[in-house]
Order: sequence, then structure tokens, then C-alpha cells
Amino acid sequence: MAQPMYQQIADDLRAQIEAHDLHPGEQLPTELQLRERYDASRNTVRDAIKRLISLGLVETRPGQGTFVVKKIDPFVTTLSADPETGFGGGEGATFLSEVGSRHRLPEHSTPRVEVQVPPHEVALRLRVTPGEQVVSRKQERYIDGEPWSLQVSYYPFHFVTGGRAPLLLMAQDVTPGVVSYLEQAMDIKQVGYRDWITARAPDQSEQNFFGLPHDATMFEVFRTAFDQAGNPMRVTVTVCPADRNQFIINVGVLPDPQYDLSQV
Repeated sequence: MAQPMYQQIADDLRAQIEAHDLHPGEQLPTELQLRERYDASRNTVRDAIKRLISLGLVETRPGQGTFVVKKIDPFVTTLSADPETGFGGGEGATFLSEVGSRHRLPEHSTPRVEVQVPPHEVALRLRVTPGEQVVSRKQERYIDGEPWSLQVSYYPFHFVTGGRAPLLLMAQDVTPGVVSYLEQAMDIKQVGYRDWITARAPDQSEQNFFGLPHDATMFEVFRTAFDQAGNPMRVTVTVCPADRNQFIINVGVLPDPQYDLSQV
């Protein structure tokens, strides 16, 4: 029994993609060009494209066209803390070492520092009053040259008043990390954190930065860190596209994974 015409078109385009005649990120011929090439109706061509989308081979971008999906090797981040150091979750130096240990190249932008009124969900977690200003430090992060995540950390403004922790206001990396710096400068020690993970669609700036379609899925991780007195000392918000990020949370004493995470 002959295959439906839309399936024949989808199979032919799929073969071109797999043979790299159509490269990752390359735009497919327009709907009109495909109709002429295959002598097919508009609905048939659209059904073929829908088939390719369902297979994860192409994506549509409103106002631009249909493009071959770039295959990205996801990076797995361990959100739970290292039992020896107490730190984890791909932050700062931990992010660099975790990525580097898997023979991948991590990079991040110079921090963009602002004094601002935080978003409502951050103010609640940081326990500041509505309208109260905080210090924010935002970075763009890359793996192997690919935009991977956006991360912004918020700190109470009183941390910088009176010259207590002035490096928070500097647009530069803080060595050996802000958490260690706050302990040295203010005797504020991070003793734990709580991660709250949500999912949502990207906003326009995230679509542009990550190169995502409007219907992509983003993970948003709200990490609230607490000091030895039980007070929130920072809130770090990490935004990660779902197509290139996976997470692990370890509980208890566990052996190292005995499988290739990229094959799971």
C-alpha cells in the first residue's frame, strides 16, 4: 500500500537532514517552493512539516520559516550539594569545574551589576519589603560556545552599606566566589539552600539569546541560600532551556552513576 503523499515528502526531507544535505540551523525551502517541488497541495506540505516537527527534526519560527533543529548534547547539572563542600548546582566556580571535568568548555560573561527593586517572587524569597532595593549580579553562561543559561543573584542591599561587602558592587568576578567572600567579609556563612524549580515559555529576550522558538520550554530554578542564623542571604535565579539542560538531585549516600548520561 502506497504511503500518503505527506509521508513521502516528510521521508524525503528527513533523508536530506540525516545526510546533512540540509544542515542544522538551515532554513527549509518555503511552503511554496515545497509545493512546486513535490507537486503537492498546501495542506499536504503542511502535514509533512508537522510530521518533521513531531520527530524533533525541524522547528518553525513565526515570521521566519522552518529550520532544521540543532542537535545539542544536554549538560546534566547536579543540583544537590556536594557532601564535602556543601556547594553544588552549577554556580560560579562549581559550574566551571563541573563543566570542565566533562571535557567541555565553560565560559561566562562579566557580571552585570545593578541596584534595583527585585521581582516580586525574589522579594518574597529574600524576605525584603515591597519596593526595597537589592544588589543583583547577572551573567550569561556558555558551554562549548553555545548559550546555556542566564543566572542572576540578588543580595540584600545592607550587605554593601557601610563598606561591609563592597565587591558585590564591582562588575567583575569575585574570587574565590561570593559565598566565600561574604563569609570572610561579614562572617555570614551559607549553611544550606532550597531549590524551587518551575517551567515556563521563554520571553522575547530569552528567545533571542538562546535562539529558541516561542513555544520552547524553560526551566527556572530559584535557589534561596540561608545563613547560620536561618536568614536568606541571597536568591539566585537560573534560567535554562530544556533542550540543553537536565538535572540530578542526589539524596543519601550513593555510588557514582554507572551509565553514560548522554544515552539516557
